[in-house]
Amino acid sequence: MAETKEPSQRQLRVGQEIKRILADFIQKGEIRNLEGINTIVTITEVTVSPDLKYASVYLMTLNNAYLQEVIGGLQLAANYLRKQVAAKMQLRYAPELVFKVDKTFEQVDKIEQLLRDPKVAKDIKA
Repeated sequence: MAETKEPSQRQLRVGQEIKRILADFIQKGEIRNLEGINTIVTITEVTVSPDLKYASVYLMTLNNAYLQEVIGGLQLAANYLRKQVAAKMQLRYAPELVFKVDKTFEQVDKIEQLLRDPKVAKDIKA
């Protein structure tokens, strides 16, 4: 079984900087593919591959009804955004951006529901 390594400091720094740049573009409304979608988009995390060539951008929206539409719009704009990231960062390669749904909060809700279940609560007390 393959062991997953913790990301290096460089990966974390590059991820944070990409997150800041993309969030800035989204906040300023500079992505045409998102025009007309009435929801707030939050980038929760950016993970970068060890060679810094790929970046997974995890996001969520205030209104989940628009989530797939937002992901699609951002993925269509990925090359444009990649060029913008390259222009603002001093990297040998501009990382390829892949936009994904952040399911962390859904998982937290499921765990909390399980913990509130009377059968589970009884086991925890015992």
